[in-house]
Amino acid sequence: MQITSEQRHDDGVLERAFTLGETPGTLWTPGENIGSGPLPLVLMSHNNGLPMTDPRLTARARYTAARGYAVATIDAADCGDRPRTAAHERARADLRRAMEAGEPVDELFESLVGPMVENAVPEWLAVLDALLALPGIHGPVGYSGGWAALGIRLAAVEPRIVAAGFFAGGYVPRAQREEARRLTIPLLFLLQWDDTGNPRQRALDLFDSFGGEQKTLHANVGGHTGTPWFELEDGCRFLDRHLKEGGAAA
Repeated sequence: MQITSEQRHDDGVLERAFTLGETPGTLWTPGENIGSGPLPLVLMSHNNGLPMTDPRLTARARYTAARGYAVATIDAADCGDRPRTAAHERARADLRRAMEAGEPVDELFESLVGPMVENAVPEWLAVLDALLALPGIHGPVGYSGGWAALGIRLAAVEPRIVAAGFFAGGYVPRAQREEARRLTIPLLFLLQWDDTGNPRQRALDLFDSFGGEQKTLHANVGGHTGTPWFELEDGCRFLDRHLKEGGAAA
């Protein structure tokens, strides 16, 4: 892992850009006055082609880091400024046209998101290994992000992830819907009740399919980007319970 730049923010959070092979990422860590000893790690994902510099993502990351966590994200393949394959661009265009026309989108969604998950998981796991090798960072590991399909797959294959927070989740490939049944780690699931891009019933069905008993659903009125700010605070309390309190005792 190569650190390419760093910036100390007014809140004390240190933001470091890094690369691991062809994978670019960002790591946020709290100021020196936050706690003592190694930091638990939160993997914070994004999708829909958004860059890791998206203001909503960076705000969540800095807030979480200031609460005493190392927080990391990457631009996976076909996200951010990374080159897009022709197949990916065709699949995205076909999906957009079908949604605008009100046509069935399930198979188009599978052809777009399924390969994205398969390509992203190895990169995330390689970055996880590299981050946990850094001084001052240790497990347990949590996941937090709007890319529910990626989080489900990572939690299914990576035992170091002990808790996860998912946003939305209406459209999740069939493979990850099956994997969700095997997940028993604590979960916090955020649902925007009026999110037209993530059908409500699909999201409720996904929540119901998770196999564990420690799962919580928070639903708020509003569209996709209207998640109330207090949910970020609640999400950090969720992480505290399972990465600090429960995680330390495990």
